[in-house]
Amino acid sequence: MVLGAGGTLGAAWMIGALGAIQERVGRPLADVDVIVGTSAGSILAASLRYGMTPETLVAHQRGATAPNLPDLHALERESGRLPSLPRFALGSPRLLAHAVRTPHRVHPNVMMSAWAPRGRTEHHTLSRFVHALVHTRGPHAGGRESHGPRVRHWPARRTWIMAVDYDTGRRVAFGRADAPPAPLADAVVASCSIPGWHAPKRIGESTYVDGGVRSVASADILCGERLDEVYVLAPMASHETDNPLSPLARAERFIRGMFAQSLDREIARLRASGTTVVALLPGREDLAAIGANLMDGRRRQQVLETSLATSPRRLHQRLSVPAR
Repeated sequence: MVLGAGGTLGAAWMIGALGAIQERVGRPLADVDVIVGTSAGSILAASLRYGMTPETLVAHQRGATAPNLPDLHALERESGRLPSLPRFALGSPRLLAHAVRTPHRVHPNVMMSAWAPRGRTEHHTLSRFVHALVHTRGPHAGGRESHGPRVRHWPARRTWIMAVDYDTGRRVAFGRADAPPAPLADAVVASCSIPGWHAPKRIGESTYVDGGVRSVASADILCGERLDEVYVLAPMASHETDNPLSPLARAERFIRGMFAQSLDREIARLRASGTTVVALLPGREDLAAIGANLMDGRRRQQVLETSLATSPRRLHQRLSVPAR
């Protein structure tokens, strides 16, 4: 299962779709073989692996409190609907220098992110949220030590948290054998650190930022895993539009279309490896609920309830027609 980037509202939309995916899969989502999480998707990946079900996630979105977990309002207040005034410094001079030396090794989107000013906001509440998941639910989730005694409590099943090395531009799948060692909470914070909005996350000798800078889903990282089925939830990509009047929303819809084209190429590579892929993206009704700002928590309930209604129908449609 691939859970993409999407901010506050993307998370709400994905949560609205998870129940339909679970019903289709026929087993708890915590038990799927691999979960790839990017940004908002990384939070859901950790939540599912550590015992939260689609039902409990929906209840949490609706305001139910969970023992020892920060509530969603605390998470939303920390990031805000708009970024704080950034620092007057380039996001990553080292990445820019690396791109000059080896321009063909740095993805264009990643290189552009290096020009963003250095963000100020830090994910203290999010870190506490993941720590609470690990320490209150870990024994029930088959947690394991990862990369030695200092880094503990990664899920027993493969869980890859996507981030970008802000010094080299390299895409990193924390939790995979070839990734640097990192506590799960630090990996999730890194995956959610939007350049220009949040401070990059230091892990070891490097700093990391939001994996969505490189790809809104990173579905192609599953090529070669020889999986039977992959379900992709990508709230930042859409093949449809609701034709909004706002210039900001129209620009957002244009960018969504570009992300959808990139995701299509990733999915094509994954299908070429012999894997069946089912991708769910927001449709017109979902877009109308989302608006232009994926971090606007005031729309969260509307997005959730819309997705709960639209996602089962769209999943049925996706399974009833040939793959695009």
